[in-house]
Amino acid sequence: MKKRTKINVGAELIAGMDNAIAYARGLKSAKRATIAHVEVPDKIDVRRIRTALGMSQAAFAARFGFGINNVQNWEQGERQPEVSARAYLLVISRDPRAVERALTADRGAGDRRHAVVRPGAV
Repeated sequence: MKKRTKINVGAELIAGMDNAIAYARGLKSAKRATIAHVEVPDKIDVRRIRTALGMSQAAFAARFGFGINNVQNWEQGERQPEVSARAYLLVISRDPRAVERALTADRGAGDRRHAVVRPGAV
């Protein structure tokens, strides 16, 4: 697990007050940015995620937009997914239906290279 960076609360409060004063004086538009720290695991068990969904490697790759060679390499330990792929795989493991809804929300437009395959269909 990565070590968390300490936040200087005093500096954060001063920066916040500076922003509030600038906004009150009309020097800045209202803007609030909330940054959430996301923990992405260093390693992820792709085979466990795929088998929990009851899918073959080909079906898993097609359904979620991965290359079949990537899935095979990840499962055989040849490679680990990049951080963005690990984050995506984490979301798939936690809520695969949400990912499917997001990927199929606009079926009528765009790229149709990746088929949606129901679990157990392949």
